Amino acid sequence: MAASLGNESVFRDCKILLLEASPYRQLSSNLPEKYANRVCALTPGTVELLESFGAWKNICDMRKKKVRRMQVWEACSDAMISFDKNAMTEDLAYIVENDVILTGITRRLEAFQQDNPSLQVMHGAKVERYELPQPHLRDDFQKPLTVLHLDNGKSIKARLVIGADGMNSLLRKTMQVKYVEWDYNQMAVVATLSFSEATENNVAWQRFTPTGPIALLPLTEDMSSLVWTTTPDNAKALLRATEETFIDSLNAALWDDSQKDGFTKRALDTFSSALSFIKPEGSTFRQLPPHIVGVDKKSRAAFPLGLGHAVDYVATRAALIGDAAHRVHPLAGQGVNLGFGDVVCLRDVLSRSRQDGCDLGDLAHLLEYETLRQRHVIPTMAVVDGLNRLYGTSFSPLVLLRSLGLRASDACKPIKDYIVAHGSKAT
Repeated sequence: MAASLGNESVFRDCKILLLEASPYRQLSSNLPEKYANRVCALTPGTVELLESFGAWKNICDMRKKKVRRMQVWEACSDAMISFDKNAMTEDLAYIVENDVILTGITRRLEAFQQDNPSLQVMHGAKVERYELPQPHLRDDFQKPLTVLHLDNGKSIKARLVIGADGMNSLLRKTMQVKYVEWDYNQMAVVATLSFSEATENNVAWQRFTPTGPIALLPLTEDMSSLVWTTTPDNAKALLRATEETFIDSLNAALWDDSQKDGFTKRALDTFSSALSFIKPEGSTFRQLPPHIVGVDKKSRAAFPLGLGHAVDYVATRAALIGDAAHRVHPLAGQGVNLGFGDVVCLRDVLSRSRQDGCDLGDLAHLLEYETLRQRHVIPTMAVVDGLNRLYGTSFSPLVLLRSLGLRASDACKPIKDYIVAHGSKAT
């Protein structure tokens, strides 16, 4: 957020301060040989944002992996769907390690600080409490400012404070907004995997199982990043397992067909035959996922999954972005992209406010940001949550219905193009 605002000429005369809780550390010029186990699938909309202030070039100079195709299938039937852009001639997304993204953005921030003294970063600074002004009816510059009290005893006054302080956001709690949340009783196991042989490896794979989806995200020609959603007990067992047992369990989860039932298979075959007759060009080819042969010993980790959403994103002189405003299941890879979408939308709203000579902390303008983002975020969260629940059961009637729906969607290119377009845009 700070880098995006600092890149806009309209904010040249504004003081922008980024509070970073972690201490300052010198950026290394060399990447670690091993890949980190936390990665993001960045959409074209997010890449456009990063390009706008120069961070994407830094990321490209380090490492990324393009995704040209995504294949989704399930364990309880033969239903599948695939996504690509223009017959795999364009990139769907880019898989980038979290650390690489942060480094790319931080380098741009440091460059901005040299060119623009109004942009500052304060490391090792933690907010202990906020003092937010009460809402006022008049749109003027005489409203009380927000006061941030730091743990080092200092206080800072601001016309606008933007909270990007995660799912346990102190700013959100201070705003006293209603926060809807629940625990999925699932954990995501992450790891760095290696394959039996090198391939082009530009496909993102996802298989839905009754305990949660398994995703393989490409890193190199012979490596991928794993995000395996499962029960808490199984997640703990996978973390304790030997490398051989872990790999066997993963390959079994990707290839096992024991949960398929004959009735659903026959019904789906009949439906597929009818679709092929009506729309012969509608079928997509099925690729086989890679065979896993290794896992980085120190890469296995797990974290709990849940949903969270703030009913309000803004208050007078305060706005929430990213996980402070919304938290989603990782099955669609939308979490970080929704956060970057917040940055784009809030930047544009604040730019217009500044050009119109308005107070940046005025609630009337901030509500525009809230409205625009909730129109995009809430439907996305509803779909992701619905998919997780729909595919979390092996109840035969539901398996049949979702399999028919998935097969029909795969045969309908306009539907798939709409899904890709919605997931790709930032706002």
